[in-house]
Amino acid sequence: MKALIYDGPNEIRWDDHPDPGLIDDTDIIMKVTTTTICGSDTHIIKGGVPDTPHGTVLGHEGVGVVEETGAAVRNVAPGDRVIATCVTACGFCRFCTAQQYGQCLNGGWALGHFIDGTQAEYTRVPYAQNSVYPIPEELSDEQVLFLTDILATGYEVGVLAGNVGPGDTVAIVGAGPVGLSTVLSAQLFSPGNIIAIDLVESRRRKALELGADYAVAPEQAHELVNDLTDGLGADVTIEAAGFPAPFELAADLVRSGGRIANIGVHEEPVSLALDKLWAKQITLTTGIPSALSIPSLMNAIIAGTLDATTLISHRMPLEDMENGYDTFSRAAETNALKVVLAA
Repeated sequence: MKALIYDGPNEIRWDDHPDPGLIDDTDIIMKVTTTTICGSDTHIIKGGVPDTPHGTVLGHEGVGVVEETGAAVRNVAPGDRVIATCVTACGFCRFCTAQQYGQCLNGGWALGHFIDGTQAEYTRVPYAQNSVYPIPEELSDEQVLFLTDILATGYEVGVLAGNVGPGDTVAIVGAGPVGLSTVLSAQLFSPGNIIAIDLVESRRRKALELGADYAVAPEQAHELVNDLTDGLGADVTIEAAGFPAPFELAADLVRSGGRIANIGVHEEPVSLALDKLWAKQITLTTGIPSALSIPSLMNAIIAGTLDATTLISHRMPLEDMENGYDTFSRAAETNALKVVLAA
């Protein structure tokens, strides 16, 4: 088969790769019909995720058709359309039994990280019982593709972890694909104000298009949040960029008793200003998704209350994967958000 192979920092290629086969009875083989590129993939390529083995097929977001199932798989069958989540979960380790699938001791973020991923013609998905979901007939690949990661991440690690509620002022620092997914999913809880904060004007415009009430540059954020909250600060701040300055801004904008939810993938240490925060009674959360929210989010898509296809900026055939990465990596020039590649 053909696949996007990581050969080391700044080295990828679309090339021949051995077809995947079943290893355990809990595996499935999925023919990939639609996939996409994530910021986490670019972190790997830059060398920011050094435990990814050279020769790994990248990608952890995929939609496809089941080709083959292991003997223990009962939830899907050959011919079924499915989504493969960005985390694989054994279901029985210390963390899975606490529904923390992202921390699974036998899986977690495995696809495209420790094992071959979804940017290929075929992929093996371990622990299929907990790691794939059938797709309702009425939904297209594009409608469900972002459930595999960014929608679940924005919703679970941002909105739910931040305990967003009706009337809240929510400041989302970073309006890339995950930040914009957070803008979309936060609206399910009727906050009073959603503020998107980003350096890039085109992303601020997109945030407004998707339902943010305000979209400002970082240097404007303090004044706006203070005006909206009588100087108290935001009820919830969500860091969705993965760099020190956005995280520090999120920590600076939160009110006493407020919540900071970190989504961003960080490659370097970040300062936590405990000299300012020690007495503020804030809650800080971090993590990656469990993807257990997928059935609820899928119902919202069916009901028409959630539509993430608006995040698609580019569509390409699967074999144009290298061009897709080039487009995605030059987002400042191409205005790329999500590059979708279909077989």
